[in-house]
Amino acid sequence: MIKKVLVANRGEIAVRIMRSCREMGIRTVAVYSDADRKAMHVIYADEAYHIGPSPSSESYLNMEKILEVARKSKADAIHPGYGFLSENAVFSEKCQQAGIKFIGPQPYAISQMGDKITARKTMMAAGVPVVPGTESAITSEDEAIKTVKEVGLPVMVKASAGGGGKGMRLVKNEKDIVSSVRAARSEAKSAFGDDAVYIEKYIESPHHIEFQILADQHGHVIHLFERECSVQRRHQKIIEETPSPILTPEIREEMGKAAVAAAKAVDYEGAGTIEFIVDSQLNYYFLEMNTRLQVEHPITERVVGVDLVKEQINIASGKVLALRQEDLQQNGHAIECRVYAEDASNNFMPAPGKVTHITIPYGVGVRVDGYIYEGFEIPIYYDPLIAKLIVWGRDRKDAIERTVRALQEFKIAGVKNSLNFLENIMTTPDFVKGNYTTHFIDENITHLLSHDGCEGECEDMVVIAAFLEYLYRIRKASPKEMTTLKNNWKDYSRIRSVLKL
Repeated sequence: MIKKVLVANRGEIAVRIMRSCREMGIRTVAVYSDADRKAMHVIYADEAYHIGPSPSSESYLNMEKILEVARKSKADAIHPGYGFLSENAVFSEKCQQAGIKFIGPQPYAISQMGDKITARKTMMAAGVPVVPGTESAITSEDEAIKTVKEVGLPVMVKASAGGGGKGMRLVKNEKDIVSSVRAARSEAKSAFGDDAVYIEKYIESPHHIEFQILADQHGHVIHLFERECSVQRRHQKIIEETPSPILTPEIREEMGKAAVAAAKAVDYEGAGTIEFIVDSQLNYYFLEMNTRLQVEHPITERVVGVDLVKEQINIASGKVLALRQEDLQQNGHAIECRVYAEDASNNFMPAPGKVTHITIPYGVGVRVDGYIYEGFEIPIYYDPLIAKLIVWGRDRKDAIERTVRALQEFKIAGVKNSLNFLENIMTTPDFVKGNYTTHFIDENITHLLSHDGCEGECEDMVVIAAFLEYLYRIRKASPKEMTTLKNNWKDYSRIRSVLKL
């Protein structure tokens, strides 16, 4: 049994992993950069080690330094979370060579599914439907033109090693084929060090639906149903829900079997996600496989009643899956909202800075996975995701109403954030009806940005309340206390807490 886990990550996912480890009696090791010296995961872990400067290339992506800490702390396993080194086959292999368990799939599975062209070929061989397109990387611009004519416009040019929307170009006109291929190649080379691209048919009005799978080391594979991930901006998910509002029981069963077949095709081990694109007629096609834990995994946990991190650890320990497909079912409805430190009114620019106040929503069916606290300085170096609001309800209507209530209670001051934007999504008619596709944000952007809520007012009220508290205290302060108050008046926040800002 694994006894100590080094979490090779930061932010909310690092804290979330450590919580499951603590419940299992497993000690945890945090690693941190200069910018994260006072971060929540550092405070929460049993041990913490500095691994380098703030840029992730010099810290969280430094394989040798992380492995050095693992040996020094005598950790017998490493959990990579998501992002950073989570889908790096080289890192997985280095862990094996060091005698440290990588809590994730084997290196060959990461390599095979990380390259999207190889993944497409593998899925075709396994009988899993794929989007019509090329089977190999485009080798010339002439080949690209010929392929587009065969497949038919519109098409997507995609980076083989891509992810997160990078290295992708939508082509609607024949005259844009060559320039789109060049642009996708350039972006892919810069982002992934690999300029291989392929072409596939663009599905009009698509839904992005993924299936969670678990596979042990003994050949057992199950799925834990789907997550609807179609509310996206720049190919990045913002809100996810489960069950999907569009799937029928029959299609859900078919897609679940396809997801299991996809995992078996690469002898998968651990937690993973099979992503599908679904058209308006509910035809579904394999999109890609994420060989790691997903950001949106908590809604599956809430609806199915399974702790996915604990399952990952048990699988890595060599245990047989205790879960059986026939015993699993979806209970109620869950929604996840990703809360970002960003300015929606300024083209969603990241908004790092000091958190001066935070009020977390509570109540039945409400969970918040986050890592910020009052006084914490959100760094500029990393993804602006600062928290995830996960809400459960008896049905979709109940879940939406509870999510709106929780978003209204969720307050973050000091930094621009997406709470109001998320609330606007929840109350948009297309979302309420479940009638939305991956074009939802673009189709509703005017409405979504037209209601700014009280963000500016709330920020002003927090400052006013803090100053009133300062005046109240300074009237009763001793000479010694006066010096402290003059230097730290912004820290006094009793009034703002009373106002629930």
